[in-house]
Amino acid sequence: MSSPARIPPGGLRELGPINWVIAKLGARAIRAPRFSLVNVLGQHKLLFLAWLPYSGILLGLFSKLPVQDAETVILRIGHLRDCEYELQQHRRLAKTRGIGPDLQAKIFEGPDAEGLTDRQRTLITATDEFVVTRGVSAETWAALAGHLTKAQLIEFCMLASQYDGLAATIATLKVPLDFPD
Repeated sequence: MSSPARIPPGGLRELGPINWVIAKLGARAIRAPRFSLVNVLGQHKLLFLAWLPYSGILLGLFSKLPVQDAETVILRIGHLRDCEYELQQHRRLAKTRGIGPDLQAKIFEGPDAEGLTDRQRTLITATDEFVVTRGVSAETWAALAGHLTKAQLIEFCMLASQYDGLAATIATLKVPLDFPD
C-alpha cells in the first residue's frame, strides 16, 4: 500500500499479552515476520477476541463449507474489492487447499471463465451478486441451493459478508502487506 497505515500494527504494549501471543503464533503460521491484520485488529482487545473464533470457524475450523468453496469465495471477494492484503493471504492459503494459480486466474476472470465446474461458476456468480447488489437473485439462489445444504447456504452468506467487510476494514485502516510480493 502506498499510503501509511492509519493504525500501525502494534506490539506487546498495544496488543496486550494475550493478543500479542496470538499475533506471534499467527505470524509463525503464515511464515511472516508479522501478521499485520492481527497486529492492527488486536489493538481492540475484546472485539478481536470475539472476532477471532468467528473467523476461525469460517476458515475451516468447524466449517460446513468445503475449504475449496470458501477459498473460491474469498479470492473472488478480494478480487472484486481490489484488496491486495486479502489476495496476498488467500492466494497462498488457497494453494495449500488445492486451488493453484491456474484455477485462481479463472476465479479472478469470473463465472464465464473456461474450465470452471458448475459448482465453481455458481459460487462465483453468487459471490458477485452478494458483493455488488448486497443480495443473491432467485435464479442464482436456486442454483446455489442445488450445490449447498441449508447450513452451507447460511455459511456462504456469513463468509461473503465477513470477507467483504474485512476488505473494507483493511482498505480503510490501510493495513500493510505481510509479504513484499
